[in-house]
Amino acid sequence: MSTGENGGRVAHDDHHDEDGPRPVHGGPDTTLGGYFLEHRRPPGFEGVDGEPYTVALEVEKTPNLASPFEGYLVFPRWAATGLGVVGHVETPTLASGRSREGVLEELGQIPLGRVKALLDEAIGRQGPRGTGSGDPKLHTGGVDGVEEKEEEKGDESSS
Repeated sequence: MSTGENGGRVAHDDHHDEDGPRPVHGGPDTTLGGYFLEHRRPPGFEGVDGEPYTVALEVEKTPNLASPFEGYLVFPRWAATGLGVVGHVETPTLASGRSREGVLEELGQIPLGRVKALLDEAIGRQGPRGTGSGDPKLHTGGVDGVEEKEEEKGDESSS
């Protein structure tokens, strides 16, 4: 507790410090990287499908010598009980660059509102739930918890 402007007592909370209120909007945790640094865990989202998701930043090496690293987001979908991952969706490549650290930094600068929009877009690309149609970057839980990539299946009966 401290003394407020009019002599009243003011309780300290997460949105105040000795210099006064800290801004809630535009704070350090409004970007993906800032959220990870501030909270030491990934942010959670409810997808447009009503399912719970978290997010991970992924960087892969590519054969492109001018931009040998590319990054994208992976959204693990959690069981309703929260006890395990039951699938995930991914974004297309969102960043590319000459270093892994540079790509991670670029991904980390994405505002959380945009991360949520990217999640909903990825869910929308997966097609109707359970059909396996749509975006080939849709993954569902495989045997013994091993993730397997679902590929679109063409009609094999035609020649």
